[in-house]
Amino acid sequence: MNEHAPLRVGVIGLGMMGRNHARVVHELPGVELVGVADPAGDVHSIARGAEIFETPRDLIDFGIDAAIVAAPTGDHLEVGLALADAGIHALIEKPLAETSPAAQQLRDAFAAAGLVGAVGHIERFNAALQELKHRLADGQAGEIFQIATRRVGPFPARIRDVGVVKDLATHDIDMTGWIADSTYAHVQARAAYMTGRKHEDLVAVTGQLENGVITNHLVNWLSPLKDRSVTVTGTLGAFVADTLTGDLTWFANADVPTEWSQMSVLRGVAEGDMVKYAFPRPEPLKTEHTAFFDAIRGLDQSVGIVTMDEGLRVVEVAEAVLASAKAEGT
Repeated sequence: MNEHAPLRVGVIGLGMMGRNHARVVHELPGVELVGVADPAGDVHSIARGAEIFETPRDLIDFGIDAAIVAAPTGDHLEVGLALADAGIHALIEKPLAETSPAAQQLRDAFAAAGLVGAVGHIERFNAALQELKHRLADGQAGEIFQIATRRVGPFPARIRDVGVVKDLATHDIDMTGWIADSTYAHVQARAAYMTGRKHEDLVAVTGQLENGVITNHLVNWLSPLKDRSVTVTGTLGAFVADTLTGDLTWFANADVPTEWSQMSVLRGVAEGDMVKYAFPRPEPLKTEHTAFFDAIRGLDQSVGIVTMDEGLRVVEVAEAVLASAKAEGT
């Protein structure tokens, strides 16, 4: 690979997410979309001059430096292993694989080949969460003790192979651990099957991270209201991030003095200053792609990729959530 030549990139899977990936590759400098692969072909005319292939193997044989895998989750293992065997860097859409053993196979294959393997947990690259992460690192919220997320909305007909845990809750699992710089120690969940599908369409998860932070995740495909919010509460106040709008709002604690002796041992808080921050809001998918391509080139990264190690941990937690929901439902 010539370090000065554009990276030859292929996109595998041209569903809604794959089409967005292809669009971003077209728009970024230093990369070239040279081929796409989908058994249905390029029905939405996204290739724009790139070669069109029926199978991932045809695209691999054509010759590419990097691939974006937006195929159904069940195809990730086979496609990912073929890419690793061919020496092709890959960004694989979340979840990394259907099962943790499959995710571990992918992680091991890319590591053994010395390739960049990234996972498409796009919420990490949302400008509101990037800004939140920086402010938490600066200690603005003090000690963090709870992270709560809501990810609800109408049912997406395009999702057929997984339920809300692996399709939606994996976003929250990944970004919560990343925000708190910790991993999950425990989860407990309840799920419901309201639409007659074999996969769950509602889940409520309570958990605790290794550093003691309590987590709550409410996820469903049953709400006419689309809500994508993250609340991080600490000793000095609370952040609320809206990843739909890219807004980040800070609610500061105002100490409340008390003369009631029995209550004096408690630290009361009341409504303090509220600030809605202004900051640049680049498209998250472009930020994600830039991090991936910079990693391939070995460049310093202000925003890092989501590694396959991290993607594996997310799948393991998702499996624990589903196991807990099944146990609780018996």
